[in-house]
Amino acid sequence: MDGTRAQTEDEAAAPDENPGALGSEMRQVRKARVLTLKQVATGADISVSHLSAIERGRTNPSLDVVQRIAQALDIDPEWFFAPRHGQGPMERAYVVRQRNRRNLNTLYGEGLEALGLTDQLLSSSIGGNFFMGVATYAPHSTRPGHPMYQHDGEQHGFILSGELQLQIADEKITLHEGDSYSFPTSILHNAQNVTDNPCQLVWSISPAIIPKDVVVGHWAAKGTDKAEWALEKTQTTQ
Repeated sequence: MDGTRAQTEDEAAAPDENPGALGSEMRQVRKARVLTLKQVATGADISVSHLSAIERGRTNPSLDVVQRIAQALDIDPEWFFAPRHGQGPMERAYVVRQRNRRNLNTLYGEGLEALGLTDQLLSSSIGGNFFMGVATYAPHSTRPGHPMYQHDGEQHGFILSGELQLQIADEKITLHEGDSYSFPTSILHNAQNVTDNPCQLVWSISPAIIPKDVVVGHWAAKGTDKAEWALEKTQTTQ
């Protein structure tokens, strides 16, 4: 044996470090969706090798292919083309000006009416071990289709203004301006603004995963319990 080992699918697809590159953006969303190259390639009707080359920046996809990959990732293709301005490459890659923040509701696939909040990405990418954003909860915000959340990882937050009602397990806690929190997101949780004024907070979540199935009740809708879902998620990332 020569001491080497075969590359895994995602290692083979790992792009050169350039967070602003189109292929890197696509890979970040794929990883956040907990999808394999094969799953996305199948959904986009392209080969795995073609998708891998795109993610690595070895080939430029046509507009049609970009749209098909976006559809397979369940995202607006505009997400891949975030404005990145600056005098040097480090600024363009790693600094986010307020006017250039990306709308995370695009990734969620739900707007203010469904979520009760608007979310903006503060991090320069979603490709790291965690990501950070700023959320604005509308007055008397509710999430009728999202009673509780539960997923792997942890969440931290800091209230910039207003009040937020945070529910962790069966306990409801009122947070005021200047308060902060952190908890493992494996505990059932939710948040809403029950006041007449907006509430704004900065938050961070790890890992940087944004699947479609973090809402409690999703498993029941699929006929799947949480343990089976966790096993399924683990298998899709192997």
